[in-house]
Amino acid sequence: MPIYQTTSYQFKSTQHAANLFALAEFGNIYTRTMNPTTDVLEQRMADLEGGVGARATSSGHAAQALAILTLAGAGDHIVTSSRLYGGTYNQFAYTFPRIGIDVTFVDPTDLSGFEKAIRPNTKILVLKSLPSTALK
Repeated sequence: MPIYQTTSYQFKSTQHAANLFALAEFGNIYTRTMNPTTDVLEQRMADLEGGVGARATSSGHAAQALAILTLAGAGDHIVTSSRLYGGTYNQFAYTFPRIGIDVTFVDPTDLSGFEKAIRPNTKILVLKSLPSTALK
């Protein structure tokens, strides 16, 4: 499989472009929405995992946002470990609240804190934290 190092694709005609953007015809429009190389990776990952589909992203941060925004939206709540790495902490502490997702940070060494923080609108519990060696 070739690696397509591009951000955009050529269209056969203006009608071809119009059909692609109207989703009337399958094809590549722009790398942010799909890429033939990424498509092969996603298909192979789905096959390996026994899934019906997969989504590849450019970073873990992007993957995390995609997963969380699929499950939670404005008015929802997340409970998470207070021991998150920099970018993840910023995403939870600043980005999600800006779009209406409330986040409660809990000490991951006290699992009862997670239970106490759960609300009726809680959609996600993030229990993962940094390894203890990273905290020293």
